[in-house]
Amino acid sequence: MLTTRPRGINDILPGDVEGWQALEAHIRHLFSLYHYEEIRTPIFEHTELFLRSVGETSDIVEKEMYSFEDKGLRHITLRPEGTAGVVRAYIENKLFAGPAPQKLYYIGPMFRYDQPQAGRYRQFHQFGCEVLGSDAPVVDAEVITFAVDLFSRLGLQDLKVSLNTVGCPACRPAYEKALVDYFTGHEEDLCDTCKDRLHRNPLRILDCKEEGCKALAAQAPTTLDYACDHCKDHFAAVRGYLDEVGIAYELDSTLVRGLDYYTQTAFEVIMTQKSGAQNAICGGGRYNKLVYNCGGQDTPGVGFAAGMERLLLILESQGLAIGQRRTPAVYLAPMDAEASKMAFALAKALRVKDIAVEMDSMGKSLKAQMKNADRLQVAYTVLIGENERQGGFATVRQMATGEQTEIDLDKLVTYLEKGIKHVAT
Repeated sequence: MLTTRPRGINDILPGDVEGWQALEAHIRHLFSLYHYEEIRTPIFEHTELFLRSVGETSDIVEKEMYSFEDKGLRHITLRPEGTAGVVRAYIENKLFAGPAPQKLYYIGPMFRYDQPQAGRYRQFHQFGCEVLGSDAPVVDAEVITFAVDLFSRLGLQDLKVSLNTVGCPACRPAYEKALVDYFTGHEEDLCDTCKDRLHRNPLRILDCKEEGCKALAAQAPTTLDYACDHCKDHFAAVRGYLDEVGIAYELDSTLVRGLDYYTQTAFEVIMTQKSGAQNAICGGGRYNKLVYNCGGQDTPGVGFAAGMERLLLILESQGLAIGQRRTPAVYLAPMDAEASKMAFALAKALRVKDIAVEMDSMGKSLKAQMKNADRLQVAYTVLIGENERQGGFATVRQMATGEQTEIDLDKLVTYLEKGIKHVAT
């Protein structure tokens, strides 16, 4: 047990972590272009926050939360998603007192007790954004545009936006009644979970993945049939902005997302593969009552989240893997203990110049050190032995050509700095 990780979590090792770093760099860069600022929230919160925000009838709350009682008898939950914590931080830290809207993004680990499978783990990572303080349809469109923009820049093709409106407190009750009336007539064909949802939260039935329930949901009344004028106008305006920038979308009347806090716009960005299979790579929507339900002022909000493991798997499957393992530019090969001291000082001087350096620390033979330098694919190897120490120079081998040059120690840093710049250009 000491050397085996718990099921459903992963180590991210050198060779893989570079892809994560590159993806995070892409995400942060694009968020800066859209003028979003990063927020970092704790990985656990009071359980009540998720009950209040995500919804007691959601799969996350009913089946998937990692919850426990701490030593102070407080009920604590490892965060299963990012929005609730951002909303709590927005209220507690009075971010609403700043200029509106607040445009925030996050990157970090989430936790759900789910059946582990490719791209879905018990500790997983998400990035996402939340825009708090604006009810304007252009904000919904901007969030969707950001997601499509990011995935397109990463090289993904055949992207499609699946879009719906799930109504608001003014029109939702009539729609829910229509769903109850419809599904009651087919109750015997519902799965056991959806039979329980029927009178508690009928919208959840539309999100069921059981084939029988999916077939019934496809024929169910749609939200647009019952949407109020305000929701219809908002939805039309969102679509108009997407049309303006040429983002393709498809209306999906069964799209309600898996969380209870959504109002009006709900969306997913889907990658359609040539085989006909589909991968939803992100999802989100508007949640105009969430801040209020969590104890804040009545504040509109909209956002999305995407799983990083799934996105990295998709990039790899498409031959779009990003991030390369970094290698040093210089390898220092000392031949004895005194030479090791000189190499150690030289390494420090080169790193001051932002030159990446590796040096032998195992007392290996020259042959073994040269083999290591080849493996690392360095540009230069610096050899320092007794002759070099006594003569006040170092032997520098240019690895691409095998050419060796004796360089005075007081000129060595400048020589390597110029040579590496030349190789880089």
